[in-house]
Amino acid sequence: MSYRITQACNGCGACKKICPVEAIEGNKKELHVIDEAVCIECGVCGRVCPHNAVLDQFGKQCLMMKRSQWKKPRFDNSACMSCNICIDACPVSCLALSEPVDREKYPHGRPYIREEKACIACGFCAEECPVDAVSMI
Repeated sequence: MSYRITQACNGCGACKKICPVEAIEGNKKELHVIDEAVCIECGVCGRVCPHNAVLDQFGKQCLMMKRSQWKKPRFDNSACMSCNICIDACPVSCLALSEPVDREKYPHGRPYIREEKACIACGFCAEECPVDAVSMI
């Protein structure tokens, strides 16, 4: 079940603007709707809604959060195997793989947040990491 928008929606469009998969439809000052077939359950619509008009996949009301309070991925380089799964999981493509610092000791790059402001705090990178090298802090 995807996220849903309640009658508390005033049609401000904040959710529509930020949705990474364009799952939200609606006109200004009118109730918006989330297309369940498109929604990826990232939760960013609930974090930006100033009217707390979004319910998560469990029917729980989402609360607006300041962007400065959104969790960001932190990478444990000692556990990371540079597989790129976290990068591929990111719906907004804000992660990248660095160039190797020391090609002789470790020939692979490390994941990092390439575009900090683009991160929507979905946590998909952490969920998909096969070695738990990504945590949301």
